[in-house]
Amino acid sequence: MWIAPERRRLNRWIVPGLTAGVGLGVAIALLLDDRPRSAWTALAVLLGYALLLAVRRHEPAFSVSEGFGSGHRARSHLRAAAMTGDVLTVGIVAGLVVTALREGTVGPYAWLAALAGATYLFSLLVAGRAP
Repeated sequence: MWIAPERRRLNRWIVPGLTAGVGLGVAIALLLDDRPRSAWTALAVLLGYALLLAVRRHEPAFSVSEGFGSGHRARSHLRAAAMTGDVLTVGIVAGLVVTALREGTVGPYAWLAALAGATYLFSLLVAGRAP
C-alpha cells in the first residue's frame, strides 16, 4: 500500500471544507429569504468553526500547569476537557444554524460562538507562554 503525504493532505480538509460549504449554503438560503444579518452571522460562525477544525488537526495538547497531574491522569483530564469544549462548540454552532433556518434570533448563539472563539485564542496565548 502506497502512503504518500500528498495523498493524506486531502483528508485534512474534508471536514473543514464541508463545514465551510454548509456555511455558504445556509448563508445563501438566508439571503434568498431576505435575512442578510442572520446570513452573514451564520456564515461568519461556520467559517470560524471550519478554520478551528483545520487548525486543530496538528495542534499538540499540553497542559498549562501541573494542575492536571502527570502521565496517564493528565492526558485523561486534558482529553476530557477538550472533548467537553468540542461538544459545547458543536452545540452552539448547530443551535445557531437551526435557529437561523427557523427564522429565530441568532444573536445569543453568535455571542456564545464569539466567546468560544475568544476563549480558544486566549488559551492558545496562555499555553504558548507556558514553560
